[in-house]
Amino acid sequence: MVVRREKKSRKMRGYRTMGWGSKGQHRNRGARGGRQVGMHKHKWSWLVKYGKDWYGKHGFVNPTSVKISAISLRDLQTSIENGSIKIDEKDGKKIVDLTKYGFDKLLGSGNLNISGLSIIVRRATEKAKQKLEKIGGQVILTPNS
Repeated sequence: MVVRREKKSRKMRGYRTMGWGSKGQHRNRGARGGRQVGMHKHKWSWLVKYGKDWYGKHGFVNPTSVKISAISLRDLQTSIENGSIKIDEKDGKKIVDLTKYGFDKLLGSGNLNISGLSIIVRRATEKAKQKLEKIGGQVILTPNS
């Protein structure tokens, strides 16, 4: 007669957890180690054969999730008055380079009291351009770099 190697256990039958502690332990498939367990260790050969894209980033990044730092004309006026943004003078012109201060876009809400001001920025709204031209200034758009 052949000896049964993995003897069917008759111990602890009738007891709810059968010696495995609190309920649920050693019960379902989670105890066997699923797809997530051991991929860099004992399941490495499976990973090499079948799971070539297991590690690393995948998929599409929505471009609208990229944050654009913007400043309005109202906030620009208060920042100039506070001294946090300084006006440079080149060839007798007043110039503010917003890209140097980390802003990508100029918005048109509010008013600006400084006439003849040239603002260097990557993007600007039409309303902001119109308001600056009205007081004798201009928006100089720079390419994205």
